[in-house]
Parts: sequence; structure tokens; C-alpha cells
Amino acid sequence: MKSAILSALVLASCGVVNALPYTGGVRIAMNNQKPVDEDTKDVFTPPEDWPISPDSGEKHIPYDWQKGGIQNPKPKPFTPAGGKGVEPWPLTKPFYHPLSDFDHESLQLALYQEYIELDLFRYGLKRFSKEEFEKYGIDEDEQFLLQYMSDQEIGHARLISNMIGPSAAKQCNYSYPFDTVQGFIDFSQKLTKWGEAGVYGFLSHLDSRSAATLLTQSITTEARQQLIFRQLEGLFPMPEWFEPGIPQSWAWTLLAPWIYSCPEDNHYLVWQNFPALNITNNPDPTNPYYTPDISTNRTALSYPGRKVELAWEKPGKKVGPDGKYTTSTDAGAPKFVAWVNQLNLTYTELKLNDDGFSGWTIQPGDYVFPPESGKSNGTDTGPQAVRIVNGTMFIAITDSNPFLTPFNLSLINPHVVAGPAVYASG
Repeated sequence: MKSAILSALVLASCGVVNALPYTGGVRIAMNNQKPVDEDTKDVFTPPEDWPISPDSGEKHIPYDWQKGGIQNPKPKPFTPAGGKGVEPWPLTKPFYHPLSDFDHESLQLALYQEYIELDLFRYGLKRFSKEEFEKYGIDEDEQFLLQYMSDQEIGHARLISNMIGPSAAKQCNYSYPFDTVQGFIDFSQKLTKWGEAGVYGFLSHLDSRSAATLLTQSITTEARQQLIFRQLEGLFPMPEWFEPGIPQSWAWTLLAPWIYSCPEDNHYLVWQNFPALNITNNPDPTNPYYTPDISTNRTALSYPGRKVELAWEKPGKKVGPDGKYTTSTDAGAPKFVAWVNQLNLTYTELKLNDDGFSGWTIQPGDYVFPPESGKSNGTDTGPQAVRIVNGTMFIAITDSNPFLTPFNLSLINPHVVAGPAVYASG
């Protein structure tokens, strides 16, 4: 009963009927009441001597992370001081809608992703017969799983549409690069990977923490879908310790080429479309020797020291729905290849060919964590020797090698010459 009541409250707060149009201002919606401007509600003002958070620019309760432990009085029993959005009304109230342009554009991007997944999963089941699936090794039970995953996308699209409100995009028309069951599974595991990573990249930056909470509950389901597609492809299901996030413009660059038309009134996304990057010798995960299974101890598809050959397009190409988007770059001359996976951003030198739009690099062999004395001998046998490059990951061409971390990875965008591309490393 409590679960049903909670669901009703969430739907009442983010339902289409009650959705408030985003107008660029910060507004608070209360159930069964008119919205009120944030500057009229009782807001807690932090003391002047509180420190500024290095990752948000907001004041926060004083805390010495090196000291650890409880350092401030508890505001109430069993509750440590601090946190965001944990105070009772009138200090905070969940608001499951955009609070900024950033929120609106990020949620629209996520909605475009959910729509293509819904269409893709249904298309694959319709395009190929039961016999074709079974010949590949996907039986009726696993075909039903694919059907159920398409049903999940209905819920995801509805949730995000409700959060966005009346300006939510509608479903589009798509084109796909496969004509076999194997191709369908391979494309699906790559597409769900960049969809998952694209949301991780902006989730912690949303102004609406309430919307981020619901989106987290959606994208974690998509992460399970991506793992399942790897299993159906005969790949080791999760060869990494951590899942990467990528900037919105990276996700949109990967997604837009597969959308060929949309309703005229669909919202135009502000995210950048970078010139396409092609890994001309990208490893092929499809292998008839490896059939769908819960897990396979399959050798990685690539290795440190491997020569990776690349080619990329010139900027200025029309892409995306109805050709309304144009690829562009603000970067200088191509010099590096950026490898994004797990917790890491790693660069390797780009060897440029004479044409200026192709070249090659060497796959790095770096580890997620540096080897520690007595804990790892620096080889693949050590307990901490987990290489950065593994699984389905991302690479891009850049003009320099700025030091960035997962939380501020979007600052790489002005340096991107082309890409990203999905690298099937393992």
C-alpha cells in the first residue's frame, strides 16, 4: 500500500497534466497548489563563514574530509548534518521538472535516446523471424526478454516526457546499420552503452536533483540492458570495474546520425555535433564461435600496443533529423587521441597521415589505479591490475591533452577535433 501511495505522489508531481512549462526561471510546484516563485518561499541562508564547495560553488556545512567522522551537531536523531534536499518543507520540496536550460536540454537528449531504444528493440523483433533468432542462439525466452526491454523503454520515455512537460520531443524515424541478428545485437549493445554513459555524464550536474533521482532509476535499468546485450553477443558481460560518463555533445554526436526525420515541432537540441570519427580497424565482437550465454571467459578483442587506425570527416556535414544539424569543431590541429573509460581519461599521440583527416595511434596499456607496492606487480595477474581499455568504450581526436576527470569531462569539448567513436576493445 505504501508503495502505491508513493507512486501516486511521484506521478502527481511529474504527470503531464500537472507539468509546468519551463520558462527559464526557478519555480517550485506543490501538489494541488499553484506554483510559487522560489524567492517567496522560506529558504535557509548559510552563515557567512561556511566554506564554498569546490565542485558546485555553493556554501556547505564545514567538514574536514581528512579528519573524517562526525564533526557537526546532528540536526535531528539518527541524521548527520549536511546533504541536499533532505530538509522538510518549507525548506525543500521535490520538483521533478527542469530548473534550468541545462536541465531541459539534458532531459530532451535523454528522451531522444529512450525513443530510439524503444524503436530499435521493436524493429529488431519485427525485422527478424523467431527462426533467425534461434539460429543465432536466442531462444523464445530470450526473445521475450528483448520484448520486455522494449516495454521498459515505454516507461522511460513516459517518465522523461512527464518531467519535461509540454515541450517534450516526440518519437522520430530512424535508420539502422544492420541486416542480421548478430548486427542487431551488436548495434544495440553499443547504442545502450553511449545512452547510459551520456546520462552519467550530466546526471550529477542537473539543477533539479529531484529529476536526477528519477533519471537515475531509469538509467540503471538501461545499464542492465547493455549488460544483457553483451551476454547475447557472447561477450564477457562486464569486463570493467567502473562505468564511464561522456558529455552530452558526445552522446548527441553518436545518436543523431541514426535519426533521419522528426516531427516539425520537435525541440532543436543545443548540443554540438562533432565530425564523425571512424575506427577503420575496430575489433568485431560478432563471432560464431561465441554464442549467447550468461558469461564467457572470452579473450579481449584488443590489446596494449595494438595499432588503431582512424579516419574522420571534415566539419560542416548535415546530420541528424531532417539534416537540421551541422557538424562543427572549435579545436585546432589534431594531435592526440583521447581514451575515455571507467574513471579515466588517457591520451596517446596521434600519428597524422598526409591527408590531414586520417592517422593512427597505439592502444595504451595504463591501469585504472596505479600499481601499489606490495599489491600489484604491474602485470595482468595483480589484483589491482585492471586496464583502462576494456569493454565498450569511447575515443576521440583532440588538439591537446588537458587534464580532466569524470566530473568535469565536458571541458574537453573545445579540444575535440572529431568523434567520439565507440571502440569495441573487449
